[in-house]
This record gives sequence, structure tokens and C-alpha cells, in this order.
Amino acid sequence: MTGNPAYLHGLDKNQANFSPLTPLTFIERAAYVYPDKPSVVHGAERYTWSQTYARCRRLASALARRGVGKNDTVAVMLPNTPPMYEAHFGVPMCGAVLNTLNTRLEAETIAFMLKHGGARVLITDREFSAVVGPALAMLDEKPLVIDVDDPSWPHGDLVGSVTYETFLAEGDPSYDWQNPADEWDAIALNYTSGTTGDPKGVVYHHRGAHLNAVSNILNWGMPQHAIYLWTLPMFHCNGWTFPWTIAERAGVNVCLRRVEAKAAWDAIRDEGVTHMCGAPIVYSLLFHCDPALRSGVNHRIAGQVAGAAPPAAIIEGAELAGIDLTHVYGLTEVYGPVSVCAKHAAWEELPIDQRAERNGRQGVRTPLQEAMTVLDPKTMQPVPWNGETMGEIMLRGNITMKGYLSNPHTTEKAFEGGWFHTGDLAVMQPDGYVKIRDRSKDIIISGGENISSIEVEEALYRHPSVLSAAVVAQPDEKWGETPCAFVELKPGSAVTAEELRAFCRFSGVQSASGLRLRRFAKDLHW
Repeated sequence: MTGNPAYLHGLDKNQANFSPLTPLTFIERAAYVYPDKPSVVHGAERYTWSQTYARCRRLASALARRGVGKNDTVAVMLPNTPPMYEAHFGVPMCGAVLNTLNTRLEAETIAFMLKHGGARVLITDREFSAVVGPALAMLDEKPLVIDVDDPSWPHGDLVGSVTYETFLAEGDPSYDWQNPADEWDAIALNYTSGTTGDPKGVVYHHRGAHLNAVSNILNWGMPQHAIYLWTLPMFHCNGWTFPWTIAERAGVNVCLRRVEAKAAWDAIRDEGVTHMCGAPIVYSLLFHCDPALRSGVNHRIAGQVAGAAPPAAIIEGAELAGIDLTHVYGLTEVYGPVSVCAKHAAWEELPIDQRAERNGRQGVRTPLQEAMTVLDPKTMQPVPWNGETMGEIMLRGNITMKGYLSNPHTTEKAFEGGWFHTGDLAVMQPDGYVKIRDRSKDIIISGGENISSIEVEEALYRHPSVLSAAVVAQPDEKWGETPCAFVELKPGSAVTAEELRAFCRFSGVQSASGLRLRRFAKDLHW
């Protein structure tokens, strides 16, 4: 034995010096310290932290009285409204696992998720009855269905046996919930998109949810009492764990049922929104709208952007609209954002196009994730920091899923070599920042050469008439496959396919594959 043996004896974990990490304690503290501070805003609905905490405890108590407990799945099909926020605390407070369903999916996929996840309860908004009804009809064993009957949305049918407010009334606002016995216990179940087969169920643990929620604060320098606009769906990676983050900050959750330019700018103006998150299309919507909608907004907003790699044009446009964007990167398997394009003061001196290019990279690991790197997936060795050699982004640390539900083979493959394999192809730039080139499954191999769909999209976004663009592969008899672009134009704009081909051909994209981009622009289909 080496070292001082005294450190091994009589210094064990006990109730006084150790408590499992969980984000549930954040709302308890917010209600204790700031009981009368606003917590959730949804139109005319206004709640304080003491009220929201009581509603979450009612939900937990009502579920427990129906026999729902540890490792039972409670699914929710909800927009960004107060019940969705409350579910992030109320469901795990009784030991159950929260499964937020993607409201954009069709009935067959929803039915698969409900069955695969073993949902005992489904809380659903009447807006989605046209999908939920048929999905339930496909199940042999149906969950208890609770309807959210939102007065602000009278459309759709009630498909359950009890309404949400009636169900809450069954619960005790002083319910004595307990921290998980083990921080490794499951807190949430999220499904991947399922574009290459059945969706995979990604299981989160309390420890990871706690750490990512805190990492969000450190990563962004988020102040106490931030006013957060819910433009990011809470069904997506549990809103990147921001429901728990905002509770820790005792901030204000400004809910939006639907992301529309007028509703968003009205909320920003009326509520004094300071922070928001979303995919590039959300920001594109906000700065391509009628400028009159932004009238009266005189403060700048901190925004995080992820999803598809944000084109430089998106970053430029948001900046000009008063939104200071921070680019983050992540996946469902790592609780949402797990890397950040950490900014440097020197970048502020660069021209806006160069500044946007710097800020558009996937960057470096977030504060509480252990490691992020780019490795050759065959040798598992780091790629050179030359901005040219492609490898796969690999992640490691506490902010990583437990694994895939009922799918041990896929879990083992995802963690092969002691790293989580993202499937994203990237380069390591000389300053140690990661830049994605493409998803491994999205690389277009034309005539034996690799074309990055992301780089073609970047070129298209630079055209002044293009609102959004997506590039995929299409079969080609001569080349095997060639790029095919789907382009949405800005309102009132007009441009021909040939003009866009020419623009891509001579756009001067500065990258390792820029020459290939220009070479294959002539084969770009629309």
C-alpha cells in the first residue's frame, strides 16, 4: 500500500457529507429563497416560484396516489406551456421517468415510443389529439391519459379520462418528495429521431441532468433572475436541461405555445426577455420578419444556437437584429449542448463575416463535461490540429447518457473504446476548436470524392435571396450520387436554379473541400 492509509479509514460517505446530485433541489431552493418572484408566464397565466413548486408537488403526489413510482415512465405530449415545465419536476419527484414526446411526429412513431418506453401515464394537450388518438388506438395496453385543456387553445378533442387541473387537485401541495437514492437513477427518457430505423430511447440520470443544468449557467455566464423565452422545444433533450437551469437561477420562464415572429417579439418586449435558445431557423424567422415587429425592443438578447451547424449568414443576421449568439453543439445522448464556441475578445476586432465564421464553430467542451476531441474512428487516435484531417467527434464525461433503453448492443457500440461516438465528422483547427464537416451518414460521395452537405448549405445561405437550405444526396448514374438542394426563398425574392448553381460555383468557399464544392456545383440539383 502506498500513501497515507489514514485517508482510507473513518472518512466514508454519510448523510452529513454526501447527497446524490439531482436538479430537483433547484426548485425547492427557488421557492424557499424567492417565493414571490415570478416563475412561469404564459399569456394571462402568471405563477410565482412558491406556486409552481406547489403545483409540481401536487403532480408528484397525484401520480404517486395512482401507483406511479420509481422507474415508471410518464410520457408527455405538450407544447411549451406551464404543464410541460411542471412535468420536469413533478414526474421525477415521485421517482418516475419523464418521457417528453416530439410533438411533430406522426401517430405510428408516437405509438412505438409509448410502447417501447412502457408509459404508464400520458399527459397530452388537446392540440395533438389528431395524432394521440390514433396512436393510442394502436396500443394493446393503454396508459392513463390526462388531458391538458388550455383555455388559450380551444381546438382539438379531449382523449383522456381526466383533465390536468382536476388531476392536480388530487395531489398534496406539501407532498414530501425525496431525492433519488442514487444519482445514477433515471430521470428522463428521450428518443432519437429514428431517421435510420426505429427511434432509440436515450436514458438520462439525475447526476447528468444536475451537472448540465449548472454547466449551462457557467457556459453562458447566466445571471440570477434571467428572463428566458421558450423558443426551444422542451421536448428536445428536456429543453437542453434549461427547465432545471432556470429554476436554479430563480428566473422567469416565458412560455410560447408556438414560435411565431410576432409572438416572440411581443414577449421579448413585454416581458423583458434576456435569454433564448433555438435552431438556426428560429433566429432566421426573427430577423427576416417585418422590422416593425421589433419596434420598442431596445435591449440586446443573449441567444444560444444549435441544431444544424449555423451558417455565418444566420450569425450575422442575428447580430444585426440585436441578438448576441453563442454557438453550442450537442446531441440527444449528451443532454443537448455539450460544447461551446467560447468567444475571445480579439474576435470583436474582426470584420463581421470573419467574426461570424469564428463564432460558427462547434468549439470546445462545456465547463462540466470531461472531454471532447476528434479521433480517427478506426485507430482511435487524435487527428492533427490542421483544420483539414477529418475524424469523428468523441465525447466523455458525466454529461453523457446512461445508454439506450433495452438496447445493450447499440449502447456498447456507442461507447466503444471508452468514448461516446457522435457520428459527426469534424476537423480540429489549429487553436483546438472543433469544426464539423458533416454527419458520417450525410457525406455525399460523388465520383469517389467526398462532398460536405453542410458546406454546400453554407454557400447557399450566403445568397441574399435564400431563407433556408438543406442539401442531401440523390442517386446519379454517372457519379453514384450528387448533391440535391432544397431551398426556401425569402418573401418577395426570386432566383433561378441556375443562378444559385453559379453562386455556389463562384462563392469562394474557404475550406479544405472548397475546390470540390465549386467543381460539383454544376451537378447540383434543385
